[in-house]
Amino acid sequence: MDEPPLAQHAESGAGVVAARGAYDMDSIEPLADALATAARRHRKVVLDASGITFADSTLVNLLILTHQSTDLRVAAPAHQLQRILQLTGLDTVLKIGMTVEDAAAC
Repeated sequence: MDEPPLAQHAESGAGVVAARGAYDMDSIEPLADALATAARRHRKVVLDASGITFADSTLVNLLILTHQSTDLRVAAPAHQLQRILQLTGLDTVLKIGMTVEDAAAC
């Protein structure tokens, strides 16, 4: 059975949203809803980005908006997302960890 596109749980006092798949204008809404829900419930939110296979400016915008409303951290971004974070300068704004545990603790 395939892993669900989104999963949520708590880790070290943070709300964790594990995202899977590609995110663009047509597919961002479930992730946006999940991050908003986690932000309402937790002071700290970790996006487990290890399963994100594609991201465009829509995800970048969502990360910025989420960061403005909560303490957002990104865990284990794949190479493509890491590159986008570097190009946009978000890697200097967001806390990024190699694992969910690292991101929750940083």
